[in-house]
Amino acid sequence: MQDHTRRHERIPAPTTIDVSQGDAYDGLAIADVLPRPLYVFTRPRSRPSPGPSSRPNSGPGAPHVLWLHFHGASFIVRDAVHKQTLPIVGVSINLGAGSRAYGQPFEDPRALDRIIDAVSAAVAARDGRAPAWRAIVLSGFSAGYGAIRQILRTPALAPRIDGVLLLDGIHASYDPDERVLAEGGRVRTADLDPFTEYARRAADVRDRRRAPRFTITHSEIFPGTFASTTEAVDELLAALALRRTPVLRWGPVGMQQLSEAGRGRFQVMGFAGNTAPDHVDHLHAASVFLKRVLPD
Repeated sequence: MQDHTRRHERIPAPTTIDVSQGDAYDGLAIADVLPRPLYVFTRPRSRPSPGPSSRPNSGPGAPHVLWLHFHGASFIVRDAVHKQTLPIVGVSINLGAGSRAYGQPFEDPRALDRIIDAVSAAVAARDGRAPAWRAIVLSGFSAGYGAIRQILRTPALAPRIDGVLLLDGIHASYDPDERVLAEGGRVRTADLDPFTEYARRAADVRDRRRAPRFTITHSEIFPGTFASTTEAVDELLAALALRRTPVLRWGPVGMQQLSEAGRGRFQVMGFAGNTAPDHVDHLHAASVFLKRVLPD
């Protein structure tokens, strides 16, 4: 299906990803860590300033945010890294089709540390020093949520994640399989348990300073054979006794926001649209939504 009403603005694809010319992006490819290569992007290298820096914590020795993004064109990650103002390293991870392709590698709890070590080593080899990580942030578009679910499901890993962004990507099976809600099916809540627990931590207003940040954006697409992002989010909100508030406002890249919900550092943003372009909007707006889960 197509939509010709909303603008569906797109970030233009570059002719190349791996470049390192003056102030251009620096791209690094890392093989042999996951089934497919990782692509690592840092902010453009800045020219020496003639005077004192106005951002003393932004130099090469400053602590960086490590952002791992699952699923979607690598140039989207590259663009988002460039648009941030704080020191950040973005890693684009594409592992194939379906959430299973993303979840399976992280059934080994050591996979996350292998990624972190490989990225640190690659940046150190280029810059002469390994970055210090101040936070680890995960994002997933569409099927990419499978990796994040598996990481949050692992007790040793979930507490290490400082922020999560799901871009129209949070699903669950129906119970029984493929029986939609209108025909008496139910959303399989066990598929959502890692997200529910993380949302509960993010929504804890007793200690906002230590709570992680968790933002979900979703469209109105209805897959039919498994729970939609809307149905999955509704189940999650019910578990936290939260309700949506209707809104009507413009979002990034021509999106139209229809609802919002949340508490503390947990946020849900519902957007209009049930077509493929509406789905892809969430990916191309990554640079905007990412800001919601980055540390202050």
